[in-house]
Amino acid sequence: MLVHTYDPFQNLLISSLVAAIPIVLFLLCLTILKMKGFHAALLNLVITFLIAVLLFHLPVSESIASVIQGSIQGIWPIGYIIIMAVWLYKISVASGKFDVLRASIAGISEDQRIQLLLIGFCFNAFLEGAAGFGVPIAICSVLLVALGFQPLQAAMLCLIANAASGAFGAVGIPITILDTLSLEGSITSMNVSEMTALTLPFINFTIPFLLILILDGLKGVKEVLPAILVVSTAYTASQLVVTLFLGPELADIIPSLFTMGTLALFSKKWTPKHIFKLGDSNVERTAHTAMDIVKAWSPFYLLSLFVLAWSLPSFKQLFAANGPLAFTKLTFHIPGSSLTSSIDLISATGTAILLACLITILTTKSISMQTGLKLLAKTVSEFWISIVMICAVLSIAKLMTYAGLTSALGESVAKTGAAFPLLSPILGWIGVFMTGSVVNSNTLFAAIQSTAASIVGTNPTLLVTANTTGGVMAKLISPQSIAIATAAVSATGAESALTKMTIRYSIGLLVFVCCWTFLLSL
Repeated sequence: MLVHTYDPFQNLLISSLVAAIPIVLFLLCLTILKMKGFHAALLNLVITFLIAVLLFHLPVSESIASVIQGSIQGIWPIGYIIIMAVWLYKISVASGKFDVLRASIAGISEDQRIQLLLIGFCFNAFLEGAAGFGVPIAICSVLLVALGFQPLQAAMLCLIANAASGAFGAVGIPITILDTLSLEGSITSMNVSEMTALTLPFINFTIPFLLILILDGLKGVKEVLPAILVVSTAYTASQLVVTLFLGPELADIIPSLFTMGTLALFSKKWTPKHIFKLGDSNVERTAHTAMDIVKAWSPFYLLSLFVLAWSLPSFKQLFAANGPLAFTKLTFHIPGSSLTSSIDLISATGTAILLACLITILTTKSISMQTGLKLLAKTVSEFWISIVMICAVLSIAKLMTYAGLTSALGESVAKTGAAFPLLSPILGWIGVFMTGSVVNSNTLFAAIQSTAASIVGTNPTLLVTANTTGGVMAKLISPQSIAIATAAVSATGAESALTKMTIRYSIGLLVFVCCWTFLLSL
């Protein structure tokens, strides 16, 4: 906070109501006014800037510097990671590797409940970790439809499955972004990653059961119970290990690959007595050699390998203040202000993904560097609006923090006292419903959660984690997710129907997170 007081009106209720204007306006823009997220973010940035300067008395120079700092961090490392992750996916598609990869998954079992676990759950989680931003919902929905699933049914199942992986999307950005927010209590992304181990395992273990229950009822659950247990146990246990010891970056990628491989091996030895089929599959089942399949997965093996290396403490130490590669971290003062910013040229996770992209191109005959660069340009052209929106949301968060708006809101919501942890996940849920992104929700509300936690005497890491996990449950019904899902399965116009199909599961999972967070806070 760079102002003398977070209560400029000498009345906490009035100050907090004014501080809530950017959040309420964002909600109105995206729901009642039905504005595009890009336009809503830019409008809210202007409004927040004026509130910070005129009402909370943040100096103009500091306000401008806040926007600059937020924009820099939105581009690097966040935008950098997004562009590199999607670029790798596009390289895989253009080179033909993705078709082989898809066929290798679909060919493991003819039982469509097993296919749902492989594609709707495991592959969904993998794509969420590798790319995020709607990619898993779109791709996995289409794959399931090609295997005979009904379009809206496929979309619903993929949305629900995403609840197990949404917290760590796009190489962990929803949680790693917390390192850029300077949260009260010095909360780090690793702290939150470790804290998720107290909540997400219950959800992760349950989702595969829920998917089969929706698809084929209790009878289906009983018939493929061994396969469900394999998936639930493998994914839950491996993600628990990754979040506790490696951090959020690979918390979707490694568990999903491990679970997929485990289920594939298990399916060679075990098949359900009754083969469940919804209808005729129109997917082309092309046989591929083991070597073809290994090569098809290679871009994502490389991604996992490099991101793992980048997350190791020994690697990070190279870029510490006195490390041999410290010079690659460009730290600079923002003119006319007290703020600084930095750009990590090599240690940024995006660089790890960049290496995976370059090596994939250089080792793949079916794609040239020229084609690869064209795909990069296409990726930038497709995502620049999303990145500008992220920059705007980050700038709003910086302005709210430095001008004291976050502190005013934190003080106000803390008036609920010991009951606040019960309501904390709802704030994250609202944030994701508004913006369609756990990244944006954490950027907007994490500081409020940590501030309120310190006031009510609760662990701030717990409430920031609740903001994340509660937010993930809104991805099931956020307008952005619903729009992506219906478009993917050629059901545009059926958004209301899909929302009705998924909302009960979103609310049910949110209620669990609220109650569990409250119990953990006691």
